[in-house]
Amino acid sequence: MFESKPKKYTELLGKTNRIVEGTIIKGDIISQADFRLDGELIGNFQSKGKIVIGPTGSVTGDIICKNADIEGKFNGKIQVIEILNVKSKASIYGEVTVGKLSVEPGADFSASCMMKTNTKNLSLNEGKPRTEEAS
Repeated sequence: MFESKPKKYTELLGKTNRIVEGTIIKGDIISQADFRLDGELIGNFQSKGKIVIGPTGSVTGDIICKNADIEGKFNGKIQVIEILNVKSKASIYGEVTVGKLSVEPGADFSASCMMKTNTKNLSLNEGKPRTEEAS
């Protein structure tokens, strides 16, 4: 009587995946939609949406995404095509490449940072960070 059709990718935009506190994931995550992480990820993360690392969240690995809000801990390489918001309780270590950067007072931002105004240099290509070719 009632048939439900599978949702298309465009209908998933605006929806948020969530990993709760106390959960540990070892491996890579690829998501088309937004993602909130209050647990721990040991591995890489890629999304065409936004990642939020909550105050209890922790990522050790590489991240490629469109936007990011970090309130927890991050250690690795992160590429954010648009805006990276670093909250006051965040701890960031590693390499950061962003379109725009916002860091609240009190944040521990111990990373090398490169701002790219040309976002074509940052891309979500088959799950691998883009590497620069030697000339």
